[in-house]
Amino acid sequence: MRNLLLSLAVVVPVAGSGWFFLPHGSGGDHVKTVEYRVATDSARRDAPYPLVAPEGLGKDWRATSVWYKVTEREGKYWHLGFVDPDTEYVQIEQSDRTGRDFVDSSTQEARKTGRTEKIGDVVWQRYEGEKYNALVREERGVTTVVAGTASDRRLTEMAAALKTGKQKG
Repeated sequence: MRNLLLSLAVVVPVAGSGWFFLPHGSGGDHVKTVEYRVATDSARRDAPYPLVAPEGLGKDWRATSVWYKVTEREGKYWHLGFVDPDTEYVQIEQSDRTGRDFVDSSTQEARKTGRTEKIGDVVWQRYEGEKYNALVREERGVTTVVAGTASDRRLTEMAAALKTGKQKG
């Protein structure tokens, strides 16, 4: 018993002092942000469809990932990911590969609800899933998906901010 108490007397203060030197706090503060405007402009020059990106979102929306790639399976594929003001994830994905495979992949297997929502002048299909909820717009030559763990209100806010022109910031 004496040895146990002596061991605890040494271990507890060392472990306790270590707590002060380790980072702790909210996980949302540690998200790496990326600049996406240059990648957006470059992708817009290459994409065979009107490539979208948000304009006018508040500073509390943080871009976390961006890419444009061309693959046989996914076609000409645009991705832009964000953390919203509630620290939930929202992504915009577009491809000239229309159809169920692209939508399933982008929405994490969410299912069409049969409900539509008019946002601005555009009608979107609502999808719901275990991982992501989504708004999907299928037009000739391009499918656009706004999906993520964010609330329906935040997904709608992102969809409303999407523009095809030059970035204004």
